Amino acid sequence: MGDSTDAVKLPEPARFWTVPEANLRLEGLRELLPRIRAWVARLRAIGEERDRLSTFWGPELQASDHPDRGLLDRLDQEATTLRRQLDHEVEGLQAEGIEVKDLDSGLVDFYAVLDQEVVFLCWRRGEPDVGYFHRLDGGFRTRRPIVPSAGDPVASRRTHS
Repeated sequence: MGDSTDAVKLPEPARFWTVPEANLRLEGLRELLPRIRAWVARLRAIGEERDRLSTFWGPELQASDHPDRGLLDRLDQEATTLRRQLDHEVEGLQAEGIEVKDLDSGLVDFYAVLDQEVVFLCWRRGEPDVGYFHRLDGGFRTRRPIVPSAGDPVASRRTHS
């Protein structure tokens, strides 16, 4: 079997996390993920409001003297700001070697190397710490528990054989 990095494009630069490092990073993620989720919810609400206005007024909404044109412009400006914030935070996480997989469930993967294979350490909101992993081509349904290495249960983790 070839090197697992051959088939998968890793982020550049890739950061590989140990389980203890990922667990330390969870504190910040527990604060950041709800904020990101709220931004996404607000973007959806803005889209719905824009759709409602467009459906009600049609093309005349685009007229500069339309009474709801100011509201439309404020919604567009807020959406632009939220998208920038969202892109900035998600790109920052990706640069750290962290992938946000599902905001609703708070599912996050950390790039790691376990048993000489590049994998994702998998954590979901509500779990006390990072306790699972899965292959890069797998997902939440394929995750398995991480078990401590006999040599060093804190600094490194190994998978079940």
